[in-house]
Amino acid sequence: MADGNSDNKSSNAMWGGRFASGPDAIMEEINASIDFDKTLYNEDIDGSIAHATMLAAKGIISEEDKASILDGLNTIRREIEGGTFTFSRRLEDIHMNIESRLRELIGPAAGRLHTARSRNDQVALDFRLWVKKELQKTDVALTGLISVFLTRAEEHADTVMPGFTHLQTAQPVTFGHHCMAYVEMFGRDRKRVRHAIEHLDESPIGAAALAGTGFAIDRHMTAEALGFSGGPTRNSIDTVSDRDFALEFLSLASICATHLSRLAEEIVIWSTPQFNFVRLSDSFSTGSSIMPQKKNPDAAELVRAKTGRINGALIALLTVMKGLPLAYSKDMQEDKEQVFDAAKNLDLAIAAMTGMVGDLTVNTASMKAAAGTGFSTATDLADWLVREAGLPFRDAHHATGHAVALAEKKGCDLADLSLEEFQSINPAITNGIFDVLTVEASVASRKSFGGTSPDGVRQQIAWWREQI
Repeated sequence: MADGNSDNKSSNAMWGGRFASGPDAIMEEINASIDFDKTLYNEDIDGSIAHATMLAAKGIISEEDKASILDGLNTIRREIEGGTFTFSRRLEDIHMNIESRLRELIGPAAGRLHTARSRNDQVALDFRLWVKKELQKTDVALTGLISVFLTRAEEHADTVMPGFTHLQTAQPVTFGHHCMAYVEMFGRDRKRVRHAIEHLDESPIGAAALAGTGFAIDRHMTAEALGFSGGPTRNSIDTVSDRDFALEFLSLASICATHLSRLAEEIVIWSTPQFNFVRLSDSFSTGSSIMPQKKNPDAAELVRAKTGRINGALIALLTVMKGLPLAYSKDMQEDKEQVFDAAKNLDLAIAAMTGMVGDLTVNTASMKAAAGTGFSTATDLADWLVREAGLPFRDAHHATGHAVALAEKKGCDLADLSLEEFQSINPAITNGIFDVLTVEASVASRKSFGGTSPDGVRQQIAWWREQI
């Protein structure tokens, strides 16, 4: 006959050793969100203050109750920020933790705060407010990164380097122009951030559980108090089931992280002895435990790796949301950890890259030497044949291919071929050909709008300085 201890052992075996109390412990573990949603305490308190103020203005609660509620909420904020607030997993989430403590502080009046709202619209409000603040921080961070690139571009508007396609030397460009490519990329990221703020800038509070409320509330008042420029949301069902703002944040974060990763990859390549284009300071690199000569671009490598986490967060939330019927489902509790983690890592990656770009040393001599390799001025030869000798471009391209083959056979650059050798390919070639075969002449000639000429780069910089 089994005794009580045997039953307990059987229960533990069934439910797993971690859950000593059986199914109730498992339910508490899977249901509680306070471990992560306590991040939203400021937004939750701000939303409750706005809601209580509106309820009093509409005569739904008394001014005395409002005063008690606001005083209690501000006390709770101080307790949380001072580290004296006790969070309880038994109370599930940040909303119930705050409401329970409010009741301890002010008594039954605390119960009036939840009039005309639900945890469904409450969490939608808290999360929107948090994401909006994070987007505003990202806007500032991206502006700082763009500013650093503009400074480096200005310093190196004339610095010649190889431009690559397929990671093969293609044509000479300037390092300033290369920097401005990243300005464009991060400029688009900043634009996406601002669009995302515009898209989410509507207040969910007052949608209640899913159908609105029978109380005569003023949702426009709370929207204005909470800084939502678009007013209140217009459909209560969509309001409590919408997480587009979180998905849009993760989407733009993934694109931005991809841009950061591409830049990180270039820094890793450029800092190798084989390239020797840039040198990272000790602040953004580490040594080897056994190889004293090593200087590893660890900060860049870690930025590159953060992209995987941020992309993973996007896929995770897309997967959570893809099959949910309207309106709210508990699945949506799984939205926040992904966003919190992605935001933290995006902030860190932007800050690290801003530091690296501003701090790195550019080896202009190595860049210029590399710019002249790989027959990088071949296109300039073809263009000259079109412009000066009147050849159709396809014929000029063909003639240039012969010149490259000849130089390759001789083991020299195009500029080292003699005039006679050029004329053996096409007799119309004159000494003027040598004026276009230097890397400096090549970049100076690229004067089309958006091109790599130093003057063009300076025009791009001036335009962007106005934008930011």
